[in-house]
Amino acid sequence: MKPNKDFYSITLIKMILSHRAKSRCLMFLFSLISTISFSQSITSSVDSTQIKIGSQFNLTIKANVSKTDKVVFPDGKLFGVLEVLESYPIDSIKSNDKLELIKKYGLTQFDSGRYVLPKLAVLINNKTFRTDSFAIVVNDVVVDTIKQQMFDIKPIIKVEKPTSYWWLYAILILIGLALIGYGAYYFIKKRQNKKNEAEAILFASPIEKAIAELEVLEKKSLWQKGETKAYYSELTDITRNYIEEVIEIPAMESTSNELFDALKVSVRKKNIKISADTLAKFKRVMETSDLVKFAKSKPLDFEIENDKNTINTFLISLDKAIPRTEEETENLFAEELKRKKERSQKLQRIFIPLTLVGIILSIILVFLGVTKGMDFLRDNIIGHSTKSMLEDEWVTSDYGDPAIIISTPKALTRNTDARILNNLPENVKSTSTFFYGSILDNFSVVLSTTSFKDSVQGSLDMVLEQDLKQLESFGAKNIVVNTGDYEDPKGLTGKKSEGTFTVLDPISKEDIKMYYSILVFSQGTGIQELILVHKLEDENAAEIMKRIVESIELRKVVK
Repeated sequence: MKPNKDFYSITLIKMILSHRAKSRCLMFLFSLISTISFSQSITSSVDSTQIKIGSQFNLTIKANVSKTDKVVFPDGKLFGVLEVLESYPIDSIKSNDKLELIKKYGLTQFDSGRYVLPKLAVLINNKTFRTDSFAIVVNDVVVDTIKQQMFDIKPIIKVEKPTSYWWLYAILILIGLALIGYGAYYFIKKRQNKKNEAEAILFASPIEKAIAELEVLEKKSLWQKGETKAYYSELTDITRNYIEEVIEIPAMESTSNELFDALKVSVRKKNIKISADTLAKFKRVMETSDLVKFAKSKPLDFEIENDKNTINTFLISLDKAIPRTEEETENLFAEELKRKKERSQKLQRIFIPLTLVGIILSIILVFLGVTKGMDFLRDNIIGHSTKSMLEDEWVTSDYGDPAIIISTPKALTRNTDARILNNLPENVKSTSTFFYGSILDNFSVVLSTTSFKDSVQGSLDMVLEQDLKQLESFGAKNIVVNTGDYEDPKGLTGKKSEGTFTVLDPISKEDIKMYYSILVFSQGTGIQELILVHKLEDENAAEIMKRIVESIELRKVVK
């Protein structure tokens, strides 16, 4: 039986429709995949796969994301064995609701060979995406030894640092300040001498001094202004001072009753002929003064006038009754007054010039701080505190060969001692030492690197022992040693010794307790040593040590 033509036609139409439906499904699926991949995708590229030693090539990473996505690009000083010279700011290109983030890095390598830039992790909303890996060839710099004449390597020439004369300026400033201080001292002394000559002796006797002081008290008009307590306080002080000078009893330190009893005893012993009525009136004024000062009593105006007159009469009567010659009175008082005045004038001659010099020195320091900066003051005049070192900007650098990279508050200084550099052992190719501070400072660092010609000589334990002996040569005593293996979270391994020691302060002649930490690493044919010391009780110095240790990196040696 032959198939019907209509059957073939219907079957063909169904096949066509089925094929179109599948095509549309596939197109929709591809479109969906494309949309998803565009919403979050990573691409990477390099501008060159071959460079010369030390030349820079650029790595570019592009992230296509939405505006709400959170993207974290790779960060670090090394990508594999390739060094990151510069990490450029992120650039962005907007397209509707999409965003293309572009991150560039400048990379290099200082040894020839073939290196692999590994796949780097880019986080998008805490999900990890990987970049492509690239093979980078680092070529040697070709030197034409035929056309260009070659010479032997020249020896290291020690270059003297430019002469700095800041210390000379400091000496001149100190001399100037000393001259200003002496000039002020001389001027004040000369003026005081002139005044002393003009005044001669202001009071010939204690009674004249007391009467003059009572006149000064009346001119103040204290009780008329309502300051009755202050008036009676000064009135009785004048009387007590007079009694203490002429009768020689501790009038200023006695209560009113004690003073009156001591006065009666002295009157009887010294045969001072003063009436009992005068003494009784004086006692009444002292009692009134106590009531005013402690019971807040307020006498009437005529009572205050009577008390003043009573004190005047008492002082004059007592002075006349004392059995002594006028010459004795003048000599005693004149000598005492002279001594007091000389003490006061001496203090003025010393205090005023020192204050003046202090003000000028403060102005100079402020001027230097504004014009030269605080670093200049700390480096040359004030010095660095561990707190300021901890808070200031740090310096990251690599030192020696094989290089060790660390961050420190201040750049380390190279030791250029020719005796060390010119007397190296036969198996040592080169050695370098860098330092900051000394063993007596709040904080100090010593960093050494040694490169051997063939292989590392001796174990790291022996190196630690030599470093401990070096601490002893610096003056360390009573060294407590705790030695063991060292490994940090970054995988850096070596040997460590830490503990405490004491060192004698040459100024105070007392022992200072210090904390130390010694780290030793071995890399290829080289050894790196780091000695950190700080005062045991200095918390800021301990934090500095911790930050330095956390910053340690070893530059990898490519064989």
